[in-house]
Amino acid sequence: MGAIHLIRHGQASFGSDDYDRLSPLGVEQAEVLGLSLRRRIPAVDRVVCGGMRRHAQTAEGALGAMGLPCRWDDDRNWMEYDHVAVLAAYQPRWADQAAMMREFAALPNARQAFQAEFGKAMQRWVGGLHNDDYPESWAGFCARVDRALTELHTSLGKSQTALVFTSGGPITAVIQRMLHLSDENAFRLNWTLANAAISKLIYSSHALNLSTVNDHAHFEGEHARLITYR
Repeated sequence: MGAIHLIRHGQASFGSDDYDRLSPLGVEQAEVLGLSLRRRIPAVDRVVCGGMRRHAQTAEGALGAMGLPCRWDDDRNWMEYDHVAVLAAYQPRWADQAAMMREFAALPNARQAFQAEFGKAMQRWVGGLHNDDYPESWAGFCARVDRALTELHTSLGKSQTALVFTSGGPITAVIQRMLHLSDENAFRLNWTLANAAISKLIYSSHALNLSTVNDHAHFEGEHARLITYR
């Protein structure tokens, strides 16, 4: 059997001018992840990144710690959904991200307040009643990720190993497909995925199955401070 490891990026830079880059903690998460993978995976046949900066930075840290060349194929079908568009459709004034962050920064608990509003914005998007408000619907997003997974599966040879550095949204879409989850349950699952966690698929030429979900045991014990979800 071959294996596809779907790896969520390390912690991004919430509240900064550029969210799409790893925080210092995210850089450390990528390195610890790589050290764990070096012990667990004897050889890697293919590496794919979703085309975002935080995906590439996570790949760089992990592959470097594994002692592997920092080379991969970019496949933008593994990109995260457009969270700015999701927020702007829910609250149009938040199309100005800088203004939005200033608004939340003025609140007593900015991260908690943002998470609550973002959850409402996501429910609106996933609900499918306002698809014309978005450049990509939830159903369209899931179809895009499904194409990425199908293309990767068919491109791999017998008993090969692939690493895919992506985001929580695409990983959620894959798990939803594998477990036949409702949109509501998939949405709930998305909040539980840890940064730099691994969800593993095993495959043969005619089958693709989910093996593990959200494995972040590499951060337990002495590295427990590295467990983050946003």
